[in-house]
Amino acid sequence: MGLEVGGYNDCPDWPKMGPSLLIATCLILAIRTAKWQARNDDHLSSPDFDGEIEFAARMARRVMVQLIRTDETIFPRRKQPWYQPNEDDVPR
Repeated sequence: MGLEVGGYNDCPDWPKMGPSLLIATCLILAIRTAKWQARNDDHLSSPDFDGEIEFAARMARRVMVQLIRTDETIFPRRKQPWYQPNEDDVPR
């Protein structure tokens, strides 16, 4: 028989929001480090830069959470089906 779709819930499309979070983090990082002196070294790790990356990611996440909480309709949406129970699912 199979399950019957009872309707659809409109919810955020989480996989499509990953690139938005990545771009926001990179923009925050670029703005905060724009005036840093350019370095030419083979080691891309430094405590200052690592701290800035963590701060940018934390800030972008907090902004996204606040936007989702207050106005989630600005993000990509998808229709999530919900299913009605049939005679096989109803306890007797």
